[in-house]
Amino acid sequence: MTQIAPQPGIMEIDLYQGGAAHVAGLDNVVKLSSNENPLGPSPAAVEAYRRAAYDLHRYPSSDHSALRASIAEVLGLDAGRIICGAGSDEIIAFLCQAYAGPGTEVVHTEHGFAMYRISALAAGATPVEVPERERVTDVDAILAACTDATRLVFIANPNNPTGTMIGLAEIERLAEGLPPQALLVLDGAYAEYVEGYDGGAALVDRRDNVVMTRTFSKLYGLGGLRIGWGYGPAHVIDVLNRVRGPFNLSQAALNAAEAAIRDRAYTDHCRAENARWRTWLADALAEIGVPSDVSLANFVLARFANQAKAEACDDYLKSQGLIVRRVAGYNLPNCLRITVGDESACRRVVHAVRQFKGGS
Repeated sequence: MTQIAPQPGIMEIDLYQGGAAHVAGLDNVVKLSSNENPLGPSPAAVEAYRRAAYDLHRYPSSDHSALRASIAEVLGLDAGRIICGAGSDEIIAFLCQAYAGPGTEVVHTEHGFAMYRISALAAGATPVEVPERERVTDVDAILAACTDATRLVFIANPNNPTGTMIGLAEIERLAEGLPPQALLVLDGAYAEYVEGYDGGAALVDRRDNVVMTRTFSKLYGLGGLRIGWGYGPAHVIDVLNRVRGPFNLSQAALNAAEAAIRDRAYTDHCRAENARWRTWLADALAEIGVPSDVSLANFVLARFANQAKAEACDDYLKSQGLIVRRVAGYNLPNCLRITVGDESACRRVVHAVRQFKGGS
């Protein structure tokens, strides 16, 4: 019998299930399962990526200085306290690798992003799940769950898959109340969809126990390139750079991301279109008896009477070439997460749900 075994915690990880992209036997399929930008990336980003093809024989930048400088210039941040990774997922993994481990705990909410638990277990730490209050982050519940073993607290704001968020005063109360050995990680994957919200950057600047993560996969439409970043106190960024691989991002991805963040007009257009069709989609679904919480991201969490109804609706949508996301794995078995698509996609979804409701 083999004695070869992985580190403790690894076999407790359930494989991450990405959003489906195909329906057998159907060609005209609309994918609304992965919260992708239906408008795609900025044309400037596409052109930057195309030009990078001529330098594929060159190693990429190892310090990501041009992209960090661009992020800092556009958002008013300190470039020296920015770290880039293969999606914000990699920054999350770096944090767990560097600060968690056997005998420590990583706190996340009951409907939080799956990678918090996965990365904690991969580091040998114990994930601690705390309840939310009606699908909204509960600061008091998080603080009550913290112990001397707590090293990291993850919250997504806005949250995935609920779309809800808490205000900056509550975030600051959470940061102030954490035990001294713990870091608060603000996952801002959807922060760009909230007008006037900095994702917690100002709080990072004021405190030494808060880190912010961001991504180019959502509003910027670069999910296929896997590029994200983090912003934190100098002492944290120094630690994370010690575990980061020197060439963790391709030059093509770096160039595309730099062009994307500088194209502010395109970013504003995408944000406005998302807000317009998000409101329309939520209101139209509510009119046919499918409620959702007010979403501040690029999806709505549609609620049904029970799990059977949610799954039956999902099956019907698939039959109509519409792929949405079941979220039972996020402790929301009676819900479907529906990405805000373009006008055509939103109207198709509402039409199909109306047909389902009429026949169920």
